[in-house]
Amino acid sequence: MLRNPKSKIQNPKSLGLLSPAIVALLVWMIVPLAMTLWFSFQRYNLLNPQMTGFAGFDNYKALLTDSTLWKAMLNTLILVGSVLTVTVVLGTLLAVLFDQEFFGRTVARLLIIAPFFVMPTVSALIWKNMLLHPVNGLVAFLMRLAGFEAIDWFGTWPMTAIVIIVSWQWLPFALLILLTAIQSLDQEQREAARMDGARSVHMFFFIILPHLRRAITVVIMIETIFFLSVFAEIFVTTSGGPGLATTNLAFLIYIRALLEYDVGSASAGGVIAIVLANIVAVFLTRTVARTLEV
Repeated sequence: MLRNPKSKIQNPKSLGLLSPAIVALLVWMIVPLAMTLWFSFQRYNLLNPQMTGFAGFDNYKALLTDSTLWKAMLNTLILVGSVLTVTVVLGTLLAVLFDQEFFGRTVARLLIIAPFFVMPTVSALIWKNMLLHPVNGLVAFLMRLAGFEAIDWFGTWPMTAIVIIVSWQWLPFALLILLTAIQSLDQEQREAARMDGARSVHMFFFIILPHLRRAITVVIMIETIFFLSVFAEIFVTTSGGPGLATTNLAFLIYIRALLEYDVGSASAGGVIAIVLANIVAVFLTRTVARTLEV
């Protein structure tokens, strides 16, 4: 079989065109990772620059034996699991709703998608000062109007407040993906089910939900990666408190690096976060791959 002689000429050119982007990507990824690994094995405190030297695995030992790390990891797990549950369940139900024809559907779609385009810092300020404020917030006003006592959400139920804020931001993303998946469902299959006497509940559980399995898996994968690094919402509203009630892994690294000035311990925490994120990413990628093969 004869080969195209031009291919030998085109390949070096292609590599030459791609090499700047590849080099930039590698530098962008490898340099911060290498610096993080280096500092994780060093004694380096910003308040005492003279106290430097090779620490070995001391930073990792101190961090892994600290109960604060495990509390932060538990909070991260609670936050990720809670927000995923809210966004996937409500996103599925809203996708089914918005797939139906009703008056004002276009305006309703625009309104429900809008939170996704609001910056995390801005949305956190809106919820903290305008919606969940125990004195001047809209939720407190409605609770008093209904005869209930207003709740200090960020003091009494801080993690619940963070879950509400993050879910409000990411619900439109889940809705868009799942609504697109529903609209790709074969209409003939729906009509055949209706002719066979299938009710709306049967349609949802036996036709729509199995069809959404792949889309739901993709939503879970993408959202999990982003939820592992939630920071702005916690920083603006609770600053990780009260105590460690809302301190996740990302905020713990911030505390060690910029509040306690312990760069070595913060870098060790960053390495642990990278390892955990990669484990989760590999697991989710394989899950998506298995789902797509079905």
